Amino acid sequence: AAVSSFGISGTNAHVILEEAPAERTVQEAEPQDSPGTVPVVLSARGPRALAQLAGRVQAYMAESPETDPYSLAHALATTRAPHDDRAVVLADDREALLASLRSLRDGDPDPATVVTGTAAGSHGTVFVFPGQGSQWVGMALQLLESSDVFRERMHECAVALAEFTDWSLLDVLKGEPGAPGFDRVDVVQPVLFAVMVSLAALWESYGVRPDAVAGHSQGEIAAACVAGALTLSDAARVVALRSQALAELAGTGGMVSVAQSVDRVEERIRRWEGRLTVAAVNSPASVVVSGDPRALDELQADCAESGVRTRRVPVDYASHSPHVEAIRDRLATLLAPVRPRPASVPFYSAVTAEERDTTDLDGGYWYENLRRPVRFDQVTRALLDSGHRAFIEVSAHPVLTVALDESFADSGVEEAFAFGTLRRDQGGPDRFLAALAEGYVRGLDVSWPTVFAARPRQAVQLPAYPFQHESYWLEPVATDADLTATGLTSVDHPLLGALVVRAEEDGLLLSGLLSLRTHPWLADHALAGTPVLPGTAFLELGLQAARVAGCTQVDDLTILAPLRISENGGHHVQVETGAYDSDGRRPLTIHSRPAADTDATWTKHAVGYLTSDLPEAGDRITAWPPRGARTVEYADPYETLAAGGYDYGSAFQGLRALWQRDDEVYAEVELDETEAAEADRFLVHPALLDAALHPVALGALGEQAEGTVPFAFGAVTVHAGGADRLRVRLRRETPDRVALTAVDSQGKPVVSVRSVALRPFDSRSVTTPDDLLYRVEWEPMPSADSHEGGEGPAPVVVRVPAGGVAQLTLASVLDRLRDCLAGDGRVVVVTASGDAAGAAVG
Repeated sequence: AAVSSFGISGTNAHVILEEAPAERTVQEAEPQDSPGTVPVVLSARGPRALAQLAGRVQAYMAESPETDPYSLAHALATTRAPHDDRAVVLADDREALLASLRSLRDGDPDPATVVTGTAAGSHGTVFVFPGQGSQWVGMALQLLESSDVFRERMHECAVALAEFTDWSLLDVLKGEPGAPGFDRVDVVQPVLFAVMVSLAALWESYGVRPDAVAGHSQGEIAAACVAGALTLSDAARVVALRSQALAELAGTGGMVSVAQSVDRVEERIRRWEGRLTVAAVNSPASVVVSGDPRALDELQADCAESGVRTRRVPVDYASHSPHVEAIRDRLATLLAPVRPRPASVPFYSAVTAEERDTTDLDGGYWYENLRRPVRFDQVTRALLDSGHRAFIEVSAHPVLTVALDESFADSGVEEAFAFGTLRRDQGGPDRFLAALAEGYVRGLDVSWPTVFAARPRQAVQLPAYPFQHESYWLEPVATDADLTATGLTSVDHPLLGALVVRAEEDGLLLSGLLSLRTHPWLADHALAGTPVLPGTAFLELGLQAARVAGCTQVDDLTILAPLRISENGGHHVQVETGAYDSDGRRPLTIHSRPAADTDATWTKHAVGYLTSDLPEAGDRITAWPPRGARTVEYADPYETLAAGGYDYGSAFQGLRALWQRDDEVYAEVELDETEAAEADRFLVHPALLDAALHPVALGALGEQAEGTVPFAFGAVTVHAGGADRLRVRLRRETPDRVALTAVDSQGKPVVSVRSVALRPFDSRSVTTPDDLLYRVEWEPMPSADSHEGGEGPAPVVVRVPAGGVAQLTLASVLDRLRDCLAGDGRVVVVTASGDAAGAAVG
């Protein structure tokens, strides 16, 4: 051991305290015929680092064929500190491991072999034990052969049950000749009890211990045993003798699951009062009804007429109903010797839907457990209220996880999660290992050294962790330089810095640098969590180009692709205008590329036109608020927008008041103090004009416009620049187009927009990398002489691929369509993805 000390004065001390011990030789791993599934545990700080770590491990394994995967997995699981972003790769050979690591590296992990998740904060772990229904022939046999812990606990259960049964637990599990089957309630319930108790012991042996237990119907017996409230002998007595008494009711009743709320079910079964009763409330949308077989048949027919889904539970008795009263006295005698104890783990009762003192779990309680309805939904909520978030169904097959998820959703507890242990036809160590992995990636503490204790291993030199470097050095701030020396003209605008007059074609080129460092307010405009340049910023760039070019208006400005603002680095932006065309308009294009990659391809983000038409005078709005307008109230409009994926920070939270009159909406918008100080440098500050359109996203102009974003602006004129507050009128022209007029506090025109075209907000359009966007390919067409009819120009066919992005389709075909239409041609749009692409082209 050693100490290295560094003093501010320059004094450095490096002191060896003790010589390192001689390196121990690790027993080399020997090849095995069937090594089984190996869990490769990975964790990192952030999804990007996790993917990079998977890539490094994959490369290391590919370059080191002598490395044993088991030894690698042991080193990763036991020597690396766990982080929140986690993955466990489950592979049974080297090639499978390499393939799974590659899939994780590439961001497309195979869910069959890669378990991923994010560790939640502190949470209580609940062992949940279901009632009847999780059984299957052959369940747990592989664990019985492979796990010492599971086998030992099963043998203990076999001994405890032997006192009360005339059959052998192990013979039943193995399907030995002469052993009874699962068709008998007095067999299946004790067997399920033994499997659940043994699975709980297996979980605990790997470090996953419950902070509370809960059970459903007979599952409460296993829960009480695991919690320490019943000895194994007493628990065996309850489950064996009670199921034998229950067998006396065979053929007298039945049970049906109904996919409705308990209130609706109680109302529905009122006509069969005395013959049907609610037996269990599993979740807000799942209820079990018990009663007479014929009444259950009638209930199912009634539900089918109403379109309500039902399922017959495969039992021929009616638990949790008055039918059980027939065996009350017998149960009192059989269960009288039961002596409950204080539990070492909190026990939540589905009979009373609360944490319960376990010293009263005597024979009387176990009768009530069979007679009274199961309040599983309520006990789930009680566990959530007490802070529990991790629910493990300890059973041979999950039957309660769906109900748990429904209760979580109805309670609004998003961080709660539930998962099972084994699955039907998957009852071996590989399946249990997958369950361990599922718990680990969600934050449970798993004892990985225990997992890897059974085999020898090699010493492994692990690849380095992919630290995500972030520079804290002060970076130079861009300053005005002598641009004239390089043939450039300085532009005093927050988004643009230089102007070049092109030598040919009477064109102009403006350029600038956009980044969150130089323009921090852009971080406050995010869609689906991704900072995106607002459409109004593209409009401001076009308006600035119009001012420099001597034009008066921006028209047909269409946004083709979003510009995602990276947290690191920035984007070079170019705004280009061309020469006047025959219609007296200058074409306008806006491109960008990453500032750090000068070899990157430029992305075209917007196209449009600049015109020199005489600007309209603009409307005045004198009466404010207008007569007859009613106030529209929102508790918090930006919470409403955030729920729809619009993540607006303070710079963009400018909506102050809202009124509505017929098909018009009136609003007051204002910049915050920081941005108001910069307003006079803009023609119209993008955050201010964006806020003017927020009533549209809120649905104030009708459901047709709710959840949309602007993507095209027609005939935009600025009458007065530099405003920091506006009074706005929005009028719906069509379901997907609005007109905007904005005035100052005196009612004088500031900006008018003849048309703002809207499209539905799709998070994929801002989260999909640029190089993955679809492209349009042109198909050769027959000559004009060979097309149908043989006269006139040949039609232009635009084929939009399935999943094509509508705005890219518009961008790519715009110029060609314009030429075609100018010549009185015909256009055929062929789409494979519905109306969206065709509508965009139209």
